[in-house]
Amino acid sequence: MKRSTLIEILTERVVGVVCQHPVRVAIDGVDGVGKTTLANELADALSNYQRTVIRASVDGFHNPRSIRYRLGRTSPRGYFQDSFNYSALANVLLIPLGPSGTLRYRRAVFNYRIDSGVTTTFETARKDAILLFDGVFLHRPELLSYWDLSFFLEAPLEITIPRVATRDGSSPDVSAPENRRYVDGQQFYLQTCKPQSAATIVINNENLSSPEIVTTQ
Repeated sequence: MKRSTLIEILTERVVGVVCQHPVRVAIDGVDGVGKTTLANELADALSNYQRTVIRASVDGFHNPRSIRYRLGRTSPRGYFQDSFNYSALANVLLIPLGPSGTLRYRRAVFNYRIDSGVTTTFETARKDAILLFDGVFLHRPELLSYWDLSFFLEAPLEITIPRVATRDGSSPDVSAPENRRYVDGQQFYLQTCKPQSAATIVINNENLSSPEIVTTQ
């Protein structure tokens, strides 16, 4: 389908969710699959609905390097297990925006580029706001209960790894040693957490200009 058609379908699905608190939308998928791009496109589309959009990413909830690499810088299990601070994510963002939440939230707590915490201010959400949250591993068990709607983007690693290489200057070779941590870590996630089964909508994003909805529930 045309990309504009996909954005229209997903936007209507988001605004169709009825909550007494902000709608918390997860946009999940492996590195390089197009999560941030889709989230930004949805944010633009949702501006036509007079709804406040809160954009945030799991990248703002990294653990310090000392925790992320405690199993080694190349460890796939370490990538899956130690990359992110899910307790902080829940406590300062997902729970406040959920049922009986305070509506006072923070978009990020850590800057992984400088390996330091950040002092982002607390903001107050409207009850009809929409959180568009993108990142890897968002359908792991400890996060599932927080999402009111979730999208999983899929594409072969032979497509996504070269996209990451173009963005980050890394190797485009799926089997390159420098990619082992991420490729094997993501494979572990796909096999153990089965995000395609947990997501509300699964989207094939191999062709960015012509994505396809694979499943919906």
